[in-house]
Amino acid sequence: QVQLVESGGGLVQPGGSLTLTCAASGLNLDFYATGWFRQAPGKEREYVASIAGDGITNYADSAKGRFIISRNIAKNTVSLQMTALKPEDTAIYFCHFRSYWGQGTQVTVSS
Repeated sequence: QVQLVESGGGLVQPGGSLTLTCAASGLNLDFYATGWFRQAPGKEREYVASIAGDGITNYADSAKGRFIISRNIAKNTVSLQMTALKPEDTAIYFCHFRSYWGQGTQVTVSS
């Protein structure tokens, strides 16, 4: 059974950091792109970052310079290190691989 499970979300103050992890089972994350998306209340889901099968990374403008996406092939996980978090980063963050989505993890940036 294919499953993507996100973890690492939580409440953080502006300027703080969080690392999200997407753990995959039933598939390998190392041949195709894995992406992070987010959806804020009342807004559409939007792209955040992705890492291709060859390791090339891409970021939305909102994530550049603050977020880093990485992959651990041995653990079959993809992580998103988020720094300098802003209130506008508040959203549910989803992991995406091919046609699969995780259930999401809530990130709240608030003082």
